[in-house]
Amino acid sequence: MRAAVLVFPGSNCDRDLAVAFRNISGIEPIMVWHKETSLPGDIDIVGVPGGFSFGDYLRCGAIAGRSPISKALVDFVGKGGYALGVCNGFQVLTETGLLPGALMRNGGIKFVCKPVELEVSTSDSAFTGGYAKGDRITVPVAHHDGNYNIDADGLAQLQGEDRIAFRYAGEVNGSVDRIAGVLSENRRVLGMMPHPERAVDVVHGGTDGVAMFETLASQVVAA
Repeated sequence: MRAAVLVFPGSNCDRDLAVAFRNISGIEPIMVWHKETSLPGDIDIVGVPGGFSFGDYLRCGAIAGRSPISKALVDFVGKGGYALGVCNGFQVLTETGLLPGALMRNGGIKFVCKPVELEVSTSDSAFTGGYAKGDRITVPVAHHDGNYNIDADGLAQLQGEDRIAFRYAGEVNGSVDRIAGVLSENRRVLGMMPHPERAVDVVHGGTDGVAMFETLASQVVAA
């Protein structure tokens, strides 16, 4: 699996995501600076990392979504490419219109940083196929703008099309329907607030994210 990982000013999880891709696939990901206008050829997936792009001061996902490389990301996905957006990366995916909804300030206006339990809501994707629907996994969160919102029609569409990938097992940040991650219509784009790349080694305190990267490595290349 050949992956590219986007690098925005201030991001602090791009290397974590690259290590997760590399450790599973054995192939070093290509790091792509945000001012680049194109992605490398012959890549299978683009990682849009978590962290705090542009200092995380004001709608950092919206600012990152207007970087030159984000146009290339939109084009890549438009041609059927795979993309994984984590935390700040999830914000970028919604701000660029690649995923529906929006991420707002957490309910309670508090930064949340802790391991949380997630419920796998669908196993029907290259991201979640390594889990069974209803599985409970533990993955860290670290955000203050992770409150996922979408209007009633949009929520009904996500539910009807089985596109809610993960839900929080309990209340975390005020997200509608406890949504932690959603899929695109073609199921090739996943955005999620929790950090699966921080749960791929025993030194992280858990390895529940491994199944996601293993499934990507086995399915994305052949797709």
